Amino acid sequence: MSRTELYEHSTKQDLVSRVLDLEREVKETKARLKTAQSKNWHSFPPTRGDHKAFNFSAHPTRKIALKFTYDGSFYNGLEFQRDLTPLPTVEEVLWGALVHTRLVDPEGGMEGVGWEKCGRTDRGVSAAGQVVSFRIRSALLGLPAQTASQPTTSSSQPTESAEGVAGVDEEDESTGLDDAFGALSTWDEPPSNTVLPAMNNIRLSSDDNDELKYVSTLNNILPSTIRVLAWSPVSEDFSARFNCRYRHYKYFFLSRGLNIEAMRDGAERLVGEHDFRNLHKLDPAKQLTTFRRRIHRAEINPVDPSNREASSQMYVLDLVGTAFLYNQVRHIMAILFLIGAGLEQPSLVTALLNADPGNPYPPYRPGEPVPPVVTTKPIYMMADSLPLVLWDTSFTDGSVSWRTDYKDAEGPTREAKPFAKNVLTQLRASHERTLVHAALHEHFFKAALQYHDMPPEFFPIGLDSPPIPKGLVIGVPLGGAQHKDTAQYVPVLERGRLDPVEVSNERWRQGKGARKAARNAADNADGGDE
Repeated sequence: MSRTELYEHSTKQDLVSRVLDLEREVKETKARLKTAQSKNWHSFPPTRGDHKAFNFSAHPTRKIALKFTYDGSFYNGLEFQRDLTPLPTVEEVLWGALVHTRLVDPEGGMEGVGWEKCGRTDRGVSAAGQVVSFRIRSALLGLPAQTASQPTTSSSQPTESAEGVAGVDEEDESTGLDDAFGALSTWDEPPSNTVLPAMNNIRLSSDDNDELKYVSTLNNILPSTIRVLAWSPVSEDFSARFNCRYRHYKYFFLSRGLNIEAMRDGAERLVGEHDFRNLHKLDPAKQLTTFRRRIHRAEINPVDPSNREASSQMYVLDLVGTAFLYNQVRHIMAILFLIGAGLEQPSLVTALLNADPGNPYPPYRPGEPVPPVVTTKPIYMMADSLPLVLWDTSFTDGSVSWRTDYKDAEGPTREAKPFAKNVLTQLRASHERTLVHAALHEHFFKAALQYHDMPPEFFPIGLDSPPIPKGLVIGVPLGGAQHKDTAQYVPVLERGRLDPVEVSNERWRQGKGARKAARNAADNADGGDE
């Protein structure tokens, strides 16, 4: 008897029992995977056979900001997740490296060292200038709470987190965990003057040239997909989140089939302070009630201006703002792609920003119709995550002073310094390998052209064109060489709408929020988990 026939002849009680058994097996499997992941990413073997316990209380610490870059396609977002994720997160890998090199005390976790980040990025999103601030072990004895080498900071208003929280997207693919810290065993902690009880013959110093080599130490053991660029001493009240003045995002895309001037028209309308409730992913768990954010700059520029003759030129959206909502940049790009494809007019951006009935927007340009008020978000797909990069972050004046391990080295002296696994040579090697892959795939494409004809262009229609002929499928661009095929395009403002924010927030409070509160109450009553 087949399994299907077996289930067809099973009683309701048998089926319920089978479902409960499967749920238990899934729970046990997740627990085993979580334990295995924890061992791989948070516990590392000692660098020597006889490794004595490390006494962090015997070492001075200082507060620093750390700037680093990462390729988000290898990670499940930036933010550490307590639940099991298909891929590791950037924070858990970076934290594991800091723990292994004994630069932070794992006992108190991230909270114990005051860990704060400038911007959170979702799964697949990369960063060229991400920044975190925290307390780290130092080699400088007698270092007061604030020295001349620690920039002072001015007060700043808190800002919301940047583009998104690391999500848990179920995917079939995952990266192997065994090789991510392949160089761990080769790192040997350099001798330092950090043991406080042994004060004899130790020179007190506040010169950062005598500091531990944070950049090279971490890069020696981190996977090549994460590179530490620089560090800065900061004051005790510095916050990578609240001292950040703006975030600069870049989204890269090819121009083939797109009207760049129309996309520029749409992007221009984003500048200023607006309500972006229709241009982000609503997460009721955050219970947000205000969605106003300020965009300082929104430009679409060619990546290589000298390559204007190319039929498919690489362009980039440069988006600079004080803070961003969850997946805001990817939603903006999705709308700009529809405009560039000729499926929507640039005035769609104005309409989606026109969310307040009490303060309606006028037409953005003379001759345009009055934009409709859009109080609830229309349903549409956001753009792909691959081309999105948190490019840079800016901080209050004087609060950071970036340096590498050898900030004063010049000329021949600089060349003589032992730059083990220099960050520039590693990033150049990654870039060159990417160019080789691009050349290979270009030749694969040309080889296929000998046997196959190219299908019609992605966008054979425009707003004024007749309906799509029956049987013809068009590809709606989503970025990252991804497209959504459709045989019938429905304008965004004519699509179904999500519930109002107030309704979604209340539903979460009565549903998942209430269940979460009940679980927390039960855990507290039981004394919590060990």
